[in-house]
Amino acid sequence: MPFLGKDWRSPGQSWVKTEDGWKKTTSDNNMDISAESYCDNNKENEYEESFNQDNLLLSLGYDMAAKKRKKDLMNNNSKVPYFHMEKWIYVHKGSTKERHGYCTLGEAFNRLDFCSAIKDTRRFNYIVRLLELIAKSKLPSLSGVAQKNYMNILERVVQKVLLDQQNVRPIKELLQTLYRSLCGLVQDMGKSVLVGNISTWVHRMDSITQWHQQLDNIQINRPTTEGLNLSDLPTSVQLNIMQRLSDGRDLVSLGQVTPDLGVLSEDRLLWKGLCQHHFTDRQIRKRLIVTEKGQLEWQKMYFKLIRCYPRLEEYCETLHFCTHCHILFWKDTKHPCTANNPEGCTSSLSPQDFIDLFNF
Repeated sequence: MPFLGKDWRSPGQSWVKTEDGWKKTTSDNNMDISAESYCDNNKENEYEESFNQDNLLLSLGYDMAAKKRKKDLMNNNSKVPYFHMEKWIYVHKGSTKERHGYCTLGEAFNRLDFCSAIKDTRRFNYIVRLLELIAKSKLPSLSGVAQKNYMNILERVVQKVLLDQQNVRPIKELLQTLYRSLCGLVQDMGKSVLVGNISTWVHRMDSITQWHQQLDNIQINRPTTEGLNLSDLPTSVQLNIMQRLSDGRDLVSLGQVTPDLGVLSEDRLLWKGLCQHHFTDRQIRKRLIVTEKGQLEWQKMYFKLIRCYPRLEEYCETLHFCTHCHILFWKDTKHPCTANNPEGCTSSLSPQDFIDLFNF
């Protein structure tokens, strides 16, 4: 390769570009090169340098424009939500020869298809519970993109509830939990617990307050179709429907509809079944409440137990984790090793198990 300066292997010699190509000259025959050729060479070099410099500045301009478009897409003023539509993801907890790095909770939250899961009635309660657990303690551990994605998904959840007029109470509780967490986190903004400007999070807190007010002002429309309603059904059928409610608060709300339903909602067997469904016999024995007649107050015991112990969580569909290929997927979604998957290596994950999966 030719040298633009003196060749260190032969002192006193240098490479010069001529019309016939590069030639090696010494200090003795430098005078053989005409001044005109020397000037032409300098002009060509100056042109090449200016051309390369222009290309460099042009490429830098393109890079800065691309970064600016990406920043505008990801900043808080962007109206384009950041959603992934992946049905399954690979959860790797360490570096291997094939993969480098590890999967975090924020990465899993970004890549999994939670947007479509919100629209599925079977997965809705699962997503709401997961959002609540993240709001309690895991929000600072998410990346900036994941935190923004969290707020976008929450907004879609609120819009779905306002449209369907269902599941109002759990979403209100979720918004209250998130607002209390943000109140404490915003005060510690100097400790870098949240990503972004404090004004951005104050604006998000205002949005949470507005969503809560919209849920408070929601008016459930009565069905316009004429036909049988719950009060017209036989008492045995009404009790059978009440026995399928897994939340005592729903049972109390149902009893406030009509006086007849109020009497049925106080049935001791209903509340006894709720207590035995959510809590163990040992937990029930520690919180016994007996009346003057020697009967157990199952309704009072239930509300006392839920203040002391967590209730049993049941979901129609959950995320599953394959220990054979380390794939996290929805139950009805096939993942790469489905055909050769050994039996018993797939486990169902509760919302808490999903978060604990990334505690490493």
